[in-house]
Amino acid sequence: MKTRSGQMADQSLYDFPKQILQERYEIQQQLGKKAGRRTLLARDIQTEQLVIIKLLTFSNDFAWEDLKLFEREAETLKAVEHPAIPRYIDYFELDPSNGKGYALVQSFVEGQSLEEYMKTGRIFTETEVKQIATALLNILIYLHGRQPPVIHRDIKPSNIILAEGSNSVRQIYLVDFGSVQTLATKAGKTVTVVGTYGYMPPEQFGGYATPASDLYSLGATLIALATGIHPADLPQKDLRIAFQDLVKLSPGLVGWLQWLTEPSLGQRLMSASIALKALETGRLPINDLATVNPPKPVNIRDLLWNAIWRSTFTGGLVVAGCAAIYSTVVIPVGGSMIGLLYGALIGFPIAFVNGFLVSIITRLFFFPLKNAQLHRRTISIISTTFGMAAALFGFSRLFLHGSFFNYWSYVTSHFYDWSFVTSLFFVIIAPSVITGLSMGAASKSIAQWYEKQYRLLNK
Repeated sequence: MKTRSGQMADQSLYDFPKQILQERYEIQQQLGKKAGRRTLLARDIQTEQLVIIKLLTFSNDFAWEDLKLFEREAETLKAVEHPAIPRYIDYFELDPSNGKGYALVQSFVEGQSLEEYMKTGRIFTETEVKQIATALLNILIYLHGRQPPVIHRDIKPSNIILAEGSNSVRQIYLVDFGSVQTLATKAGKTVTVVGTYGYMPPEQFGGYATPASDLYSLGATLIALATGIHPADLPQKDLRIAFQDLVKLSPGLVGWLQWLTEPSLGQRLMSASIALKALETGRLPINDLATVNPPKPVNIRDLLWNAIWRSTFTGGLVVAGCAAIYSTVVIPVGGSMIGLLYGALIGFPIAFVNGFLVSIITRLFFFPLKNAQLHRRTISIISTTFGMAAALFGFSRLFLHGSFFNYWSYVTSHFYDWSFVTSLFFVIIAPSVITGLSMGAASKSIAQWYEKQYRLLNK
């Protein structure tokens, strides 16, 4: 959300002529514009108050996911009531003459975003950082304390407004609930990846968000205010934001920010109330944190070895066996031996590389294990895709004496040659699909072993 005193994204009204919507909202100017979305400043004729109108229109690049998030924002604002959150006023469908879509009306917050202050080169002091942190944590305590908890998922300087005429950074507002998620499902699983790079915690890239995810974004925001640099542009060490040498903050506040932005969900401050207590007392309450008994990761060598041999033998044998059975059906006489030979030639090398790939992905993103279901789903999709692509290349090299993709023009020109298409399907495409599914099954075996080992270590 842009504010009246901030820099307007688009001063021109030619794209959206000054008019009255719903016979109530007189448009004053356009504040922002991007594909399918507009943000307008308007005057409510009934109350004579300024309001913000967010429009979602059905443009060529419209996605239904946009409408779902837009409706969720409206529902959230309608349900919440907090002095530091814009107030819901209205929601309606646009008149067809204005373009098909929907409008959300909310109260206007007059002031500048912290992003705009950063653009002027302002560096916030330790006292100001603590004041902003306290104000935002109180907002998060309210949001996370609702049933179900409300997760903002996009906390960053541009979504925090410092009230106009305020002599203290305590008077701030949290705006733009367009990425909000409610934990209506178990474990806070989501299906939409939203947020801003640099301010998003690692788990949010997998579509998974918890109240601790907002705390990471808050910590990254405070680091940006203290350094004047967005986190994406700051150096990293072991996936952690390396900011301590760039700020003039007390060791206690640095440690608190480091704990807030811990990339591992299990080692991060887990609630806004705990974070606020630690900030006020200057002590990190270890007894209240999930890090009292930090999760023990599986030995890296065990992970690498098991992933490789389980994938190689499980995946390789499954490919070879399926190829033998498949070839027997296609070529009844001698087909099983031919299939076994070609299946082994293609399957075992692919399975070996798949095991190595799965171990690397697990080590980088699921170490220690926090979300077993996401881990299984991720490596299964990657392994299946990799297996199919590699097998397609391998079988085409064997039978076409070149890459399948190098023959693409030839293949497309012979689509009406049914004997050729049939041969292509049975000799290359179908075996490649079988190989891909086999790699997915091998990854499932690896995931089951990893989950079992992790449970044994953390009983």
